Formats: sequence, C-alpha cells, structure tokens
Amino acid sequence: MNSEQFPVNSGFGFKSTADEVLADINLQGKLAIVTGGHSGLGLETTKALSSAGAQVLVLARNSEAAREALAGIKNVQVEQLDLADIQSIRWFAQRFTLSNQTADIIICNAAVMANPETRIGNGWESQFGTNHLGHYALVNLLWPAIAPGARVVSLSSMGHHFSPIRWDDVQFNKGYDKWLAYGQSKTAIALFAKQLDIFAQAKGVRSFAVHPGKIYTPLQRHMDMTEMQALGWFDDKEVLIDPAFKTPPQGAATTVWAATSPLLVNKGGLYCANCDVSYVDDGDELQETAVRSYAIDAEQAKRLWDLSAKLTGINAFA
Repeated sequence: MNSEQFPVNSGFGFKSTADEVLADINLQGKLAIVTGGHSGLGLETTKALSSAGAQVLVLARNSEAAREALAGIKNVQVEQLDLADIQSIRWFAQRFTLSNQTADIIICNAAVMANPETRIGNGWESQFGTNHLGHYALVNLLWPAIAPGARVVSLSSMGHHFSPIRWDDVQFNKGYDKWLAYGQSKTAIALFAKQLDIFAQAKGVRSFAVHPGKIYTPLQRHMDMTEMQALGWFDDKEVLIDPAFKTPPQGAATTVWAATSPLLVNKGGLYCANCDVSYVDDGDELQETAVRSYAIDAEQAKRLWDLSAKLTGINAFA
C-alpha cells in the first residue's frame, strides 16, 4: 500500500470547479490528451485545460460529433479513436508518435457504464475492455511520446467499491452483472494508475487515479429513469434531488487538480477525490471518497499489468 495515500489539505473540495483549481496554473506550451473530451466530464476538462492555456487533443470515437461539441473552444483538435478497438488505438498512437509531438498531460477519461453484456476484442467484457484495457494500450503505445515530467490521470470512481478484480472470472464468462463489471473496471483503472507510476517514475512521469464524484452526464445512457429513481437520484418528476451529485464543472475539478497541482510534485500512484488525496477504508459503510485497499495494492497492480500485457500483446516496459 502507498504510505502517501492520505490527504494533503489542498484547499479545494467538493464544490470546487475545474476553473477554480486552475486559476493560478499556467499551461501555456503544454499539450494535453483527453479521451472522450467532448462530452460530460471530458468536455468540462477540455474547456478548463484550454482556458488555462493548454493545447488539447481530444480523442473521440465519433470525431465529427466531437468537433461539433467543441466548436468555439480555442486550442482544441480532435482525432478519431475507439477504445474498444486495439487497432484503432495502434493507428492513433502511430500517427501521434510520428508527428514528433509530446504529451505533457494525458487524461484517461472516456468510459462506458452499466451497459448490457457486450464483448469486444478477443471476447473481453466490454467495460473492462474499454475502460481499462483500451487506456492501458493507449498509454503504453504513446509511451515514447509522453514528455518527461508528464502526468497521467485515469478516471476511476467510487464504483471500485463494488468489486475487486475477479481473478477467477475477469471476463464474466460465468454470468454477467453490469454493476460488478463496472466496479471491476474502475478497480482496474486504479491499479493501472499505481503500476504505471512505478514504471514511469524513471522518466519523471507520475500517474494518478481519481474519483470525480457523482455527476449526471451521458455516462448514464444505459440506465433508465426508473432505475435512477430507485437509487434516489431523481424524484417522481424526474428532477435530480440527490445532494451528493456535483455539477460537471465540479466533477472535472479533481481530474485537473491531479493533472496540475504542485502539491503532488514527487508523488504518484495515488487515488484522489474532492481535489485531494483520499484515505483508505475497507469498512462496511465507507465514505464515497475513500479508496479500498485492494484498489491500490501493489501486488494486484503488478498482476493486473501482466494480465493486461498478455491480453493486448502490448507492454512498453517489458
């Protein structure tokens, strides 16, 4: 377990917005890559990074829709990328590395959540395959073009509380549960961030996982209103009533904080929430912002990395 996994008292919190976090940060001359940076939290992340002076390269499965959503935002370019398709990831990574550009910030933001059982790649469960393996492949293939001193921020979530890595049935071949699959994918993202940090430190690159908070975005597209009402998110008039929900600008705050905060210099492999480093809790009634120990466990992080390398045939650190 990482002995630095405890709050640093950042001065920001639940209500802080991405723009507030970046108010004193100058990103002129920096290039940020954001997957899914045209919708939901990704769009707010792109806006905030652009406002702080960064050049932002948005990777989107539907590049035409992304360009429409990003129209009018300065310093933004769009490239096509499908995280569910390893060949698509290879093509983008090859184009980028041949362009002689280097990335200073990578935000692994795009995700699917609670979708019906779907298989991608070589029979991979789609949430694990898209949310984790797609970003694993992307970062590894981009490794030669990631600048020394860069930060990689991967969006996990409190969803990791739902499930550790199911080592005996990672691909849900013995029966599918959409929430356990989502939870496993978010645990995988946190473990990826930890192991990447271990490998990447030699280059001065640091890696973080974040829980952005509960935010109503297109991520919930596979949930119907009845299900969300049963969870207490919406009332019978379909009005959002759960006070634990953040606005999208608040939801993007922890992402950009982890990507830029001077408080995190010489730190890494940490899980963050509410613009601070989270504390570890394995209790039965743990707080939303806590991280479970299995999601930052070094042994499981290395085991998952080895499995991911085997499944994808990709490993920048072999």
